[in-house]
Amino acid sequence: MYSCIIFDVDGTILDTEQAILKSLQKIIKEEQQKHYLLDELKFALGIPGKETLRRLQIKDVDRVHPKWCQAVLEFSNEVSIFEGLKEVIHCLHQNNIKIGILTSKTKQELVDEFEPFGLSSFFSHTTCADDTEKHKPHPEPLLTCLENLEVTSKGAIYIGDSIYDMQCAKQAEVSFGLALWGSKTTEGFEADYILKEPQDILKLIQR
Repeated sequence: MYSCIIFDVDGTILDTEQAILKSLQKIIKEEQQKHYLLDELKFALGIPGKETLRRLQIKDVDRVHPKWCQAVLEFSNEVSIFEGLKEVIHCLHQNNIKIGILTSKTKQELVDEFEPFGLSSFFSHTTCADDTEKHKPHPEPLLTCLENLEVTSKGAIYIGDSIYDMQCAKQAEVSFGLALWGSKTTEGFEADYILKEPQDILKLIQR
């Protein structure tokens, strides 16, 4: 039984894939006059936005990143909570399970993109990309989150949808649950738990 559940946001709580990729596609076209297919930009899912822009060889990352953040909001109608997640989060809270967030979003991105869904108050702590020097897959963000939640690595499980999430958990010696509703595949993953639907999370607190 785990006393603490730590969630990734994009692809785990929120279905943000289309909003992230379409806004990135738009910004790259404006900045570099290049057209990328959405599939070509999927590497961006699960890593900090500035790292994505660096990989795309954007020269002025500090200028372009806020522009991309604003563009994401233009596609907010395509963002939704994965079905069943809201009820699971409520249930965890009612059962006094400590819940936290570890995300590659910055604090401002979390305010703009996550808070409108009204779930923030259920989380005891949130670690964002600007809270640590190193980022997923490095374990520092997860270790920082654990420290702030005042739980041990053995008492927590990190739930995410990307290889970066898994690698971060493994290096921090924290159990990893794969959110299959976000990852869509188990290929390349070595998860401690394969979670086929959000309700499966509740089984983790009944052990």
